Amino acid sequence: MPSRPRVVIIGAGFGGLHAAKRLAHAPVDVLLIDRNNYHTFQPLLYQVATAALDSGDIAYQVRGIFRRQANFRFRQGDVVGFDPTAKEVELRDGERVGYDYLVVAAGAVYHDFGTPGVRENAFVLKSLEKADALRSHILGRFEAAAADPRSVERGALTVVVVGAGPTGVEMAGALVELFDRVLGADYPELDLRLARVVVVEAGTGVLPTFGAGSQRYAERVLRRRGVDVRLGSTVAEVRADAVVLRSGEVIPTQTVVWAAGVRAHPVGEVLAESLGEALQRGWRLTVEPDLSLPGHPELFAVGDVAGAQGPDGRLLPQVAQVAIQGGKHVARAVVRRLQGLPSEPFKYHDLGSMAIIGRNAGVAELSPALLGLKLRGFLGWLGWLFLHLVYLPGFRNRFSALFSWAYEYLTYDRHARLILTQRPDTWEAEPAPSTLSDVAPHGETLDQVLT
Repeated sequence: MPSRPRVVIIGAGFGGLHAAKRLAHAPVDVLLIDRNNYHTFQPLLYQVATAALDSGDIAYQVRGIFRRQANFRFRQGDVVGFDPTAKEVELRDGERVGYDYLVVAAGAVYHDFGTPGVRENAFVLKSLEKADALRSHILGRFEAAAADPRSVERGALTVVVVGAGPTGVEMAGALVELFDRVLGADYPELDLRLARVVVVEAGTGVLPTFGAGSQRYAERVLRRRGVDVRLGSTVAEVRADAVVLRSGEVIPTQTVVWAAGVRAHPVGEVLAESLGEALQRGWRLTVEPDLSLPGHPELFAVGDVAGAQGPDGRLLPQVAQVAIQGGKHVARAVVRRLQGLPSEPFKYHDLGSMAIIGRNAGVAELSPALLGLKLRGFLGWLGWLFLHLVYLPGFRNRFSALFSWAYEYLTYDRHARLILTQRPDTWEAEPAPSTLSDVAPHGETLDQVLT
């Protein structure tokens, strides 16, 4: 009996999962490869970092997701090389995995734009480990301040968030609530009025991909809740004990959260080198309208690693809904290839954007396909909660997250205030681009409406 075509998918993010799911009834064998054996719901990583959720609430084992999909297999490993001629993927342990179709959906990594000290001294939110480490570090600074109040003057209770896209805004809002309503009761010996959250943004407004009304609302709420918003400010250097702005101002701090931008995962660069192809802006792979790679109808790129363009010729944003729709499209494209049918171009449908600033405060801008509604305040906040519950994988995860949110809403308490890890010594980022224009700004906007 001849073997069925094998579809290998790299990455268990939004795009990879949805591609694999859409191939459930196709006459193919699906192999998903990821360095972790779980899917991370990245839009909620900041809630792990601010003690609102446990890390297990936003992660789900990959094998569990596909337990009932007979044609699915999973391999835990790091992809380090490609052989397009032999149609093989090389893993770090030396194993070579053959494929008939390959889908690269490896996502993105944060980028430091060449700013000195970011890798060594800043935290990023791209993994459970990083989120746990950031939470432990923040709580550890409060413990240090309780033991030595003089450390407050050295920035122990100051957190600087670089970047005011959805990730930065949501992080800042969650931190203020953590300081004011939770840690204030835990540390009666500290004057929590000295705890600060500073947002540094190079642009002229927060949430730059949103409309002007939503930007003004979000900035107003942040300032009213005590966040120090610095617009038109650029970070020149991140030190272990301070952030230095290009204006020369020095902000003493022992905690910096970098949310200023992303670039495509370096696995895309490895594939491009094996094909002899150049990368697009942001280190993205050049793709045809159907998301296949030029000259290689068996290769596809999805989500953050794909240089897909919209009708206006601009690169599509590196957000979850692009990856999800792209994963579904590629699955259909593979099936059409098997049926001998011509490929169809990928058509991205932007359903809108969402972000929350904190309790009872959110913004939602829906696309014309969804009546073009613009929600702010409680309705925007409620819509954000509902959407994320719907797309959070696993019933247990949804129930646990809902319970945690309801408990916090009623009691002003957060249960995940545990110091579990030490601060990592390394910062996962790739070499900086030569110019800022090499990476689209605010590419970290994962909290868009998912489809």
